[in-house]
This record gives sequence, C-alpha cells and structure tokens, in this order.
Amino acid sequence: MGRAAIGVVGAGAWGTALAQMLASDGRDVVLWARETELVEAVNTSHRNPLFLPSATLSQSIRATGDLSELAALPILLIVTPAQHLGVTLRALPGFAGDLVLCAKGIEAGTGRLMADVARDAAPSAQLAVLSGPTFAHEVAAGLPTAVTLACGHGEAQWQRLSAAIARPQFRPYYSDDMIGTEIGGAVKNVLAIACGVVDGLRLGQNARAALIGRGFAEMQRFGLALGAMPETLAGLSGLGDLVLTCSSTASRNYSLGKALGEGASAASVMADRTTVAEGAFTAPVLAEIARQRGVSMPIVDAVRALLAGTMPAGEMVTALLSRPLRAE
Repeated sequence: MGRAAIGVVGAGAWGTALAQMLASDGRDVVLWARETELVEAVNTSHRNPLFLPSATLSQSIRATGDLSELAALPILLIVTPAQHLGVTLRALPGFAGDLVLCAKGIEAGTGRLMADVARDAAPSAQLAVLSGPTFAHEVAAGLPTAVTLACGHGEAQWQRLSAAIARPQFRPYYSDDMIGTEIGGAVKNVLAIACGVVDGLRLGQNARAALIGRGFAEMQRFGLALGAMPETLAGLSGLGDLVLTCSSTASRNYSLGKALGEGASAASVMADRTTVAEGAFTAPVLAEIARQRGVSMPIVDAVRALLAGTMPAGEMVTALLSRPLRAE
C-alpha cells in the first residue's frame, strides 16, 4: 500500500515550498490554492508564477481549488496567512487528522495565537506547530533547513509527523511547547520590521545587532509571561528565526521595514505587496497584549507607532535611543 498523500492548505511562497519539500521523495501532495489561475499553472506547467516563480515544481504535486478534496487526508499543513486561518479551517468541518499550523502571527481583534484559533475552528483535529528559520526559496531548492515541530499530542504524534515530514535536507526537532514555538514566530516578524528600519536609515550593523539583542529580550519577557519555555525561545523557532529574518531582504517583514526606513509610508508599501508581511498585522495586537500583561516591549511599541503613521522612522529610533539608562 502506498503512502497517503499530504495536504498543504495555502499556495503562497511558503506553502508551495513546503509542498515541494514534501514531494522531494516522490510523495503525493495535494496543494490547495485560492486562485484559479494558480491551480492551472501548478497542474499544467508545474510552476507557481505568482509567489514562487524560481521553482520548477514536482509532478507529484497536484493543485486544487476545492478544499473538500483535502478533508479526508491524514495530515494537513495549514499555510494560509495568520488572519485567514480561522475562516479557512471552518471550511473543513469535522477534520480529525493531524493539523500542522505553519502561519506565524496573532489574530487581530481577538489576540489569539494560531493554536487557539484552530482549536475553536477545528476542535477534533490533532494540533501541531511547525516554525523556524525558513526562507521559502531555499526550502524549495532543497537547501539544508532545520525547524521546530511542536506537537500538542506528545511523542506519539511526533512519531507520526516526523516520519511524514522529515527529509534529508529538512530536519524537524521535537518540542511539546506550542506556545513558545508560536510566540517566537509571531514576535520575530515585528522585530524584523524594526531591523529593516535600522538598515533603511543606514544606521549600521552595530545598531542592527543591538536591536536583535534587545528584541530577543522582549521576546523572552513576552513568552515567559504567556507560559513559554525559555529553551524554546532560545531555539530554532525563536532566536534562530529572529536572526534569519532580521538580516535579509528575502524576509517580507524586513523588506517592509527597510522601505519605511527609506521614507516610504506604511500604507503605500502594504498596498504594493503581493505577499503578506505578517508583522504589520501582529504589531498592534502584540503591543496591546503586552500592555495588558505589564510586559515592557519598547521596540514593538515603536513599530506599532511607525505602522500607524504616528511616528516617523527617524523619531522611532531616537525614541528608543533616548530611553532611560538601565541594567541589561
């Protein structure tokens, strides 16, 4: 008997890259895409011209626009934008297999992490979170990548999922800390915008390194306040992902910040983007949760003000530098 197909919900750059990685050993992968023209392009020319034009996709990837075709598969990777996760999962009523959450963000309006959204929308599913330092084009090209795979149902679920997901160039590490794994991915998106601003203003590598270090301190404070494990935050899905996305224009969040640092308005940059910079949606709700919890996150607060248009990029940096001197 052949191996069951794996479903990937969401055909953006990251979803397509994950589908390509899963298909690298010939496994059948069903890729759900919202755009009709994208379904046709994947199935006829084996390309994703909208979101991952650099990759020639495996012929064992089949695209569909009908979400119900994935409902009977045992494993689904959910790679929709964070703000669309709930509505997408509600279109899969009764799904009881393994649901691997790959979106990085916090739901605007409710302040819920993705696992909390998924528990409400798909209460019968077995939840896990996949996160880490991953640029989509590198994963699609088969370059070495390591991620955290946090399983909400313990080692039995880890055995199932690691056997299905691991590939020679894609190495998952086990965790049972879904909260910490999610928080690392959500917070680093906001911090990556700040690092992009620093580079857009040409403030130098010293300043960027300082921001990464102080940003990581904010991530730790926030994560620990919500029950994350410190080793998770210091691992691949926290510090590892932070370092990657704070230093390259391949990061959508970093490139957004860089454009803001160079003088563009948030509204104009966001309107011109075909891909989602999750940190722009996460910053306001993250700052509000931190305020409610009494967690100091000055960098996150500054990014929120910048995105809202109430503080220019130069003033944002000045405000951070003029904070009272204190112990590290």
